[in-house]
Amino acid sequence: MLTPREVPLGGLRSMTVRRTLPQRVRSTIGPFCFVDHYGPDNVAMTGGMKLPPHPHTGLQTVTWLFSGEVEHRDSLGTRITIRPGQLNLMTAGKGISHSEDSTAGTTVLHGAQLWTVLPARFMGMEPQFEHYAPEPVELPGARIRVFLGALAGSSSPVRVFSPIVGAEVSMPPGGEVELDLASSFEHGYLLDEGAIAVDGRRPQRGELLYVPPGQRTVHLRAGASGGRLLLIGGTPFTEEIVMWWNFIGRTHEEVVEARAQWEREIGAPDADGPSAEERFGIQPGYPGGDPLPAPELPRNTRLKPRVTPMPPL
Repeated sequence: MLTPREVPLGGLRSMTVRRTLPQRVRSTIGPFCFVDHYGPDNVAMTGGMKLPPHPHTGLQTVTWLFSGEVEHRDSLGTRITIRPGQLNLMTAGKGISHSEDSTAGTTVLHGAQLWTVLPARFMGMEPQFEHYAPEPVELPGARIRVFLGALAGSSSPVRVFSPIVGAEVSMPPGGEVELDLASSFEHGYLLDEGAIAVDGRRPQRGELLYVPPGQRTVHLRAGASGGRLLLIGGTPFTEEIVMWWNFIGRTHEEVVEARAQWEREIGAPDADGPSAEERFGIQPGYPGGDPLPAPELPRNTRLKPRVTPMPPL
């Protein structure tokens, strides 16, 4: 069981997220390398989500909401508002920048932000963006929305780069369901609300239950108040990655160069020379402040690769 740690998202007046990946004991579940779970968050108290333009490399960002709205803008020119039951999937590839802000009409913000790592052969691809609203699958004992991969007879059409699954499973009080799984996948079950036993194991709210490959089915049983969870997974990701701030690379040098390029593009005071070419881009007309500068890299040390695959918990 992976227990979340609380992380402030933004400045002093910021919402708090519960982060279950990465951790020292586990870096990935399939290609998923980052899991933030947040809310229900009263935006009148915290200010909601306010993330000015910032960069990414080597990954896909997966945004999924349970309540509220978030406006996404990126350097491709995308501007779209995501609502509950909809997927925003942004592929960073060689580099992209984006912003995410809860809308003025949002009173309660509740959702998850996930990252998946791109295999090495796709690291240098051009960035792209997709928006998708999956139709729910109604089963006795559960309603399922599949936003990545395939489950319960439903398939998501969005482009992914590794064998993967991502789905929301909502269950009524006392609901039970058995789902067929890909036995080559490892899986994670993130409990969002209520109570759901996963093959008899009972994660607490916000915990991420890890299950290694080998299972062909999973039995889910909701408690007296029902429940909701996110099911994620994929084939174990065996490539070494260097993951620091918003960048994923394969070497220390790749991350150092990505940081330096971003600093040059935003005109940071300590940037090393002019930007030779635009890698990330800055979307025009963003109303919420300047792009985020990258933090300082650790001094006198090299970034270490994350070890995969990890031993089962």
